[in-house]
Amino acid sequence: MAKIKVMTDSASDISKENAEKYDILVLPFKVTMGDKSYVSRQDFDNEGFYKMLDEYDGIPMTSQITAFEFKEAFEKLYADGYTDVIYTSINSNGSSTYSNALMASEQFFEKHPDAKGKFNIYCIDGRSYTGAYGYAVVEGAKKALKNTPAKDIVAFIKDWVDNCVIFFAMYTLRYARKSGRIPSAAAFVGEVMGLKPVMRIDDNQIVTETKIRGDKAIVPKILELVEAEMIPQTPYLVVYGNDASVRDEMAQAMTKKVGYPPVDFYQIGSEVAINAGPKVTGVIFKSSHRK
Repeated sequence: MAKIKVMTDSASDISKENAEKYDILVLPFKVTMGDKSYVSRQDFDNEGFYKMLDEYDGIPMTSQITAFEFKEAFEKLYADGYTDVIYTSINSNGSSTYSNALMASEQFFEKHPDAKGKFNIYCIDGRSYTGAYGYAVVEGAKKALKNTPAKDIVAFIKDWVDNCVIFFAMYTLRYARKSGRIPSAAAFVGEVMGLKPVMRIDDNQIVTETKIRGDKAIVPKILELVEAEMIPQTPYLVVYGNDASVRDEMAQAMTKKVGYPPVDFYQIGSEVAINAGPKVTGVIFKSSHRK
């Protein structure tokens, strides 16, 4: 009988409760601030990181999960009797973590040629950030607990991440300016004029979809963009940061717009907050424009 382990990394922003409930292995990223290094989800929770981020004047850095760390995980899972490992990674364009997982898989089978056919490693590029692939991982883990075949779980996750879109907005450009995600001059002009970029993440890319003026225009504009693309009656998620009132505003507005509530909420962790800042709002959904 198959024994399946679903894996991901901490940029998926899966809650600790869901990770434990659905037996998901979450490999953590490391965050460096000056001469101090921290392990995501172990050395701080989200609220703790937001406080650290607000007090730090420099540019925090995240480091990729190494091939060695993946190989250690694969070795342990093999020794524990798993037959299938399904790992879904952070966007491969934003990190070498996905390629490191592939490298570790190759190294594992070089060391254990007898494991071929008995132990399968599936590496999936999540193509995005936060709940855009975290949701698919959780749903995949639920399927694994119901003894769904590994290949069917892989197909489900790939279909979601291949067709998933995030529209989100940052309430300040301070962190994007520091990290370099938005050119310094554009960020400065935007703040002076009260402009807010609404970002789109899909297909391994982050682009500015449009710009709006003022905080009050953020939620209505995101709703407008989502409504134009979301496949009717499909699940959607709300992503947010350190402001629960913004989360609730978006959830209420989306529920009124489409007629049903979000299936879950994803609070951004350190990997996203470093670039976007702690106060964000957005919607994750399956797009009809992806095919």
